[in-house]
Formats: sequence, structure tokens, C-alpha cells
Amino acid sequence: MPLTPVRPGSPGSPGTVYFSLLGPLSAVIDGRPLPLGPRKQRLVLAILLSRPNTPVPVDVLTDVVWPEAPPRTARKNLQVYVSAARSLFGAGDDRGRVVHDCGGYRLRVEEGELDTLRFRTLARAGRAAGERGDLRTAARLLREALDLWGERPPLHDLRDSAGVAEEAERLEARCLTVYEDWAEAEIETGRAGVAVDGLRDLVERHPFRERLRAAWMNSLHQTGRQAEALAVYDDYRQLLARELGLEPSPAMAGLYRAMLGEGRAARAAAPRSAAGGASLPADSRHFTGREDELARLLDVSGSPEGAVLVVSGPAGVGKSALAVRAAHLLAGSFPEGRVHVRARREDGAPRTRNDMLDELGRLCGVSGPGRPDPAQAGDAWQDWLSRHRALIVLDDVADEASVRGLLPRTGRSSVLLTARGQLAGLEAVHRTALAAPGEDEALELLGTLIGGDRLRTDRAAAVRIVRACGSLPLAVAVSGMRLAVLRHLPLAEYADRLDDPAAALDELVAGDVSVRSRLAAGWRDLGPRDRGALARVAGLAWDGGFTLERAMAALDRDERGTIRAVESLIDTGAVTSPSGEVTAHAALYEVPRLLCLYVREAAGPEETGLREPALSFGGGAPRLLSRG
Repeated sequence: MPLTPVRPGSPGSPGTVYFSLLGPLSAVIDGRPLPLGPRKQRLVLAILLSRPNTPVPVDVLTDVVWPEAPPRTARKNLQVYVSAARSLFGAGDDRGRVVHDCGGYRLRVEEGELDTLRFRTLARAGRAAGERGDLRTAARLLREALDLWGERPPLHDLRDSAGVAEEAERLEARCLTVYEDWAEAEIETGRAGVAVDGLRDLVERHPFRERLRAAWMNSLHQTGRQAEALAVYDDYRQLLARELGLEPSPAMAGLYRAMLGEGRAARAAAPRSAAGGASLPADSRHFTGREDELARLLDVSGSPEGAVLVVSGPAGVGKSALAVRAAHLLAGSFPEGRVHVRARREDGAPRTRNDMLDELGRLCGVSGPGRPDPAQAGDAWQDWLSRHRALIVLDDVADEASVRGLLPRTGRSSVLLTARGQLAGLEAVHRTALAAPGEDEALELLGTLIGGDRLRTDRAAAVRIVRACGSLPLAVAVSGMRLAVLRHLPLAEYADRLDDPAAALDELVAGDVSVRSRLAAGWRDLGPRDRGALARVAGLAWDGGFTLERAMAALDRDERGTIRAVESLIDTGAVTSPSGEVTAHAALYEVPRLLCLYVREAAGPEETGLREPALSFGGGAPRLLSRG
């Protein structure tokens, strides 16, 4: 994804191999290019470098190199490619550049040896400087990060491989986010002119990316091109209406009104106030079921005294959709505003408390010009909450520490939190734990997307699709979106694809919506101990569940240690437990089927204790089988 003409990053110290992914895959040592071998060997290196210092399971490497049908000698061939890489990089290096680890291979690399690691470090430093209010330093560091990119897309020479293409697209998404951070920092320091042309080019390639549009509008406005800035908004409004049947967000509409009515430069983040209105995502037209949970949210969140409510559950279970639906329905209860803030960046990384506080201040009109001291900003936010009645939705919260200073201490405002984990460290909160909906609700959701008539033509196949998705709303919705486009595809054939454990996650992709990416985000959030424990108990799942005794054997721990491990996984949302009270020995714990598939893919069969596992759905409940 070319941005502006830049130079690739330069190699590190003499004698050090320098790898590059931000362009074609390459490696140099002392200015001399290293031949990386045949295509299959380069595919292996590309995946290992895309996940530096992290074990990559053999199954993942096999799928990348042989996506259709791997030969019987696939594992031996991989060993040959890895051995060749060791010979290439290991001369005079006793560290062991490529090592066997956790049922896969890990490529050891330091920041000065890989351009993507250097990019990540600079981007983090730039964001940290911005959060401190040092915008000039932030802009400089973020520009340094962007200057590591070549003029060709990352790994463009290997992107006909689906696995490599997925890694490359992830890199491009991170680059877009960093570009937006850089442009906003430049605009806020009065240097909009350096960003305006690059923003125009990126908006042309990513027309639905609203943050780019807002930055482009601001840069045009700050450089005296108000008519063009207003035209950018009008083009965006027409595009959304024509393609999606939607209106621009309240944030964009507020930016437009500020430019139209005041005729002055807007701040990079757009001066937005939700006071008396709403800054919410659009309500889903396909929302179904959840009557009991929705009634509880409306009752608790809308109480006159205000409340804090946590909605928790596995990735893709519909927490955000439920929270947004409740926020739209609570308009009458919160006349002074309803505000939605995502607690993570687009790449899935958690946002800091100060970052979210800054956005909340802008949305609610708390922030003054410039960036206040974090302590002062926190006090100003609490003062605002104490004097207003507003509903704040903090979506996809990573942990308790990131939101503690944002929750109201006094007053009548309510806060609605969604999180994969339980956020057990928060006191005096109401809790709603979402499980996958029943089969009938999941079928209703599928029918709203593909049409009731089509569903009724082969209801048995529709039931198989829903069961293969574990009734998970995200997976069912992705299936429906995919089938709505593939009108020729029989439901039974698609159900067969989802029944195949090797293909299910590949099928659950619709445009830029991917079930695998959501599961991957949850996997990345887990600590090493929880990952190891989840890998073992996921390999136990039979008819969707496992007992404490079986977990003790799989984890090789005593009863107390096993209970702690399982309850830690319950706290993260990776394992579900019975809704009613039951002793630990009598409980049947569950790992969702799709998460089992992803854990096998991410951790490898050696970690899960399975060889070539398959999840069979037949005509009944899901079962995890172990072949061979």
C-alpha cells in the first residue's frame, strides 16, 4: 500500500541480517542481498517473519505452503526448508535463528533486524507522545514509522498465498491506523498542508474509512479550502446512502456542521458534542432475539439513579449489537446524551485510559483547547458526569484498569461496558453474561439475511449451518452475508463446507468481516498460562464439554490447580460454565466449537493433545473426535 514516496528501512549493524516485509520479502547482510531460496521456502520465511519470536504451528505452515492438498511428505519438506534457512542465516550465529518450539517453529529476531518490529516500536512511541500532549514529537515518530514502507504493498510477491495475503492485509491495516494518527497530529499542530495530498489518495482507495475522511476534511479546511472540505462530506453522505443505506455518523455530521456554521478550522479529532443527542453506531437491522437480556439492560441502565453494567461473553456472541440496541432504545431516559466509545484500536490493541478519556471529553464537550493534564482531565470528566444524565457505552473493554477512572463516582449517568472477560475486579456493577442464543433465534437471524423462503427450502441444511457455527451470532451473520452474495450456492453444500474442520474458519469470511480475526484477538489477549490451559481443554471437548476430572488429567494438575486454571479461562470468556449453581465436579464446562478449531490452528495438535482432530456435526450436537 504505497503512501508517499519513501525509502525502505536501512539494515542494522555490520554482520546482522536485516529482514524486510514492507515490500517484497527480502534479507540483506552487510549490504549484500541474501538468496531466500525457492518459493515454498520463501512462503515459510514470510509466515515466520510475520509472527516474529512466536511459535508458528506446523499445521499453519503446511496450510500456507500447500493450501489444497499437502503431500504425505509435507512435514519432512518443511524440515528441509527450515534447515536451509538455518544454513542461510546461521553462519557464525550460535543463538539459533530458527528453533523448534511448541509444535512449530519460531524465528528469533530483534527490533533492529526486522522492519515491521521497528515500525511497531516507532508507532507505539508516537502514540505515547501524543497521549502526553507532545504532538510534534508524535508526528515525527509516526512519520519515521511510515517511512519504513516501500512503494509496493507488503509481501506483494507472495500474496497469491491466502495465508501470506492475510498477514499482509493485517500489516496494511496497521499502517492505515498509523497514517491517521500521523495526519491528525500534523493537523492539530497546524501543519495540515503536509498531509492533505496523501489523505486524498488514501480516501480514494478506502472510501468507507470515516477517520480518513474526517482528517481529509480537516486538512482541507485548515489550508483554506472550505468548499472542498464540505464537498468531501457530501460525497461521503451520498456514497453511504447509495451503497449501504446509511447516514454518516453523528461525529462526521457534527464536524460538517462546525465547518459549515463557524467557518473555522476544526481540530484533527473533530469537535463533537453528544450533549442532548447521540454519538452511536447504527442500530443493526438484523438484530433478533435477546428479549430477556435486552429488557434487563433497559431496566438497569435506564434506572433514575444511574448504574454501571457489564455485558460479557465470548467473541462474536453479540455483546456490542445488544449494547448498541439498548443505547438507541434509551433515548428518552438520557436527554443529555448517549455516547459510544470503542476501547480498542482497529488492530485489536487495547486503548489507554487517557486515550479514551480524551475522546469522551471531545464527544461530551468537556475538553477545552489543547490536551489537558490527565489528572485534570479525569477530574473534569467526573465533574461532568456528576452534573449530567448521560449513557456511556464503552465497547470491547480489555481490562478493569483501562476503565476505572472513566466510571461515574456520583451522579445519575449510566455506563454500559462490553467485554470478553468478566471484569471481575470492578465493584458495584450489574452483570449480564451472554451465551450463544438458542437454535431458533440463530435460524431467525440467518433467515433475515438470506430470506425466509430460501431458508425454508432446505431447513435441515440451515440447521446444520447454525449448529456448525455453534449458534454464535457473528458466525451465523457472516454465513448469512456470504450466502446472500453467493445466491447460487445450495445451503447443503455450504453446510458441508462448515462441517469440515479444515475449511470452516476459511468459509466464515464476508468482505472485511472475519470470524477468525475475532477469535485471534481473544487468543492474543490471553496470557501464556491461559493459552496453554485452553489448548489442552479445547482438545478435550466432546459433545461441546469437559468435566473437571478430564481437565485434571489433561492439565496434569491437582484438583485445586485445575479449578483455578478453568476458572481463569471462564473469567476471560474462553470457557463457559453452567448458568445455575453446581459443584465443580458436577459441572460440564464448554469451549465453543469455532474456538476449538482456532485453538487447534494457533496452538497446534501437539499442544491440544490431538492428532488431526475433526469436529463432526452429523445430525446432532457437536462432537470433537480424535482420529488415528
